[in-house]
Amino acid sequence: MAYMNVEDTISGKQAKAIIKIGKQQEELFYAKTGEATIEKTKADVPMLGKTSIGKKTMGWTGTGTLTIYYVTSKFRQLMEEYAAKGTDFYFELMIVNEDPASRTGKQSVTLKRCNLDSVLLAKFDAAGEDTLEEELPFTFEDFTINTPFTAL
Repeated sequence: MAYMNVEDTISGKQAKAIIKIGKQQEELFYAKTGEATIEKTKADVPMLGKTSIGKKTMGWTGTGTLTIYYVTSKFRQLMEEYAAKGTDFYFELMIVNEDPASRTGKQSVTLKRCNLDSVLLAKFDAAGEDTLEEELPFTFEDFTINTPFTAL
């Protein structure tokens, strides 16, 4: 019987997130957490002779969330430009997971045509004991698994 070794789990602290907006590329060293999810879009398919309703996959939607420390105005400035001129912006986000202790190696995924849903405009917390953070929810239209994990 095969078992997974504890050192083969992936530490999220070793990850990298790299954003590309236009021709500018930047490592998001101020990112705290990030995730992206694909959800299938399904249509109901009622069928004669069955009491259940079947589901047919019709497509998918991609959503994600990036939590960053409140230390950059980049996304507020891009949203300000959108509000003033109506010019929306799209970006690519590459997330790399690599833990040198794990035999799974590295996984690299690029999310394409990402578009922010909302941006925190201003924030303060005089009673807070933690550092300020902001959450950036987004959608994406395509993705590529550049480097998959090695099977254990």
